[in-house]
Amino acid sequence: MLDLHRLRLLREVHGRGTVHGAARALGYTPSAISQQLSVLEREAGTPLLERIGRNVRLTAAGQVLVRHAATLLEGVEAAEAELAAVAAGRVAGVVRVAAFQSAFLRIVAPAVRALASSHPDIRVEAAELEVEQAAPALRLQQLDVMVGDEYDGQPRAVHADLHRERLLREHIRVVLPADHPEAAAERVPIARLADVAWASCHAGTGQREMQVRVCRELGGFEPDLRYSSDDFLILLELVRTTGAGALMPDLVLSHGTPGLAVRLPAEGDVGREVFMLTRRTQTPAVVAVADALRAAAAKSL
Repeated sequence: MLDLHRLRLLREVHGRGTVHGAARALGYTPSAISQQLSVLEREAGTPLLERIGRNVRLTAAGQVLVRHAATLLEGVEAAEAELAAVAAGRVAGVVRVAAFQSAFLRIVAPAVRALASSHPDIRVEAAELEVEQAAPALRLQQLDVMVGDEYDGQPRAVHADLHRERLLREHIRVVLPADHPEAAAERVPIARLADVAWASCHAGTGQREMQVRVCRELGGFEPDLRYSSDDFLILLELVRTTGAGALMPDLVLSHGTPGLAVRLPAEGDVGREVFMLTRRTQTPAVVAVADALRAAAAKSL
């Protein structure tokens, strides 16, 4: 009989790539993980892992076991949640949610507030996290729901084993100081902003890649990326106080933009999709949280 706890350890080692990585994530010592996996190999009657340098990878038998482990562990999670709901007489459980900053403020926070009234027995644990970190955690059952973003022309990785659903689509708008010469236009030509200093998120982020791409493709110039922060509220203040320009999505701008001019680009539409990722097997509590996120997204713009 295969032990579910050891199957969870195997899946974690597969997801992290090393025994040490799995040990750090789970709070075990590497030797404890190795001992448990040795027992699992004896139970399975075949090697499950092979060492490649400092990393490990699954054997063919290990891949089979991890694939079935995901289904088994999701089934156990769903059964435990439904039993808890029956015992409580209503939908109950812990649901862990991750989202990027502007979605956290405009979608997750209002959803948590609504759930406090509609489903008081659901405990929502929410954290700000980017897609690259959140998707693996969702797969490893360290998260239950993730809200991510995808800019036009910059597709995210496809996670075929997870369920993706669009929550909304935003426009990307030009943000300038209210007294900028181009601020009077209904739509701002990007090509006229070649001499502007730009405020953007840090290198490697979707927003920065989008801003560089738009300036190159629509404006025909390389932007002067002078100010950097991954906090959109800081970027708005930088535009307001330094005279910089920025390209920002509607969710950020819905907080209010006193002293700023917010316009669509004249050369064409640029957008961003906000989406939700969940595992394909959803507990009643996760379903309730997903419903609340949909409702909050519909009211966010």
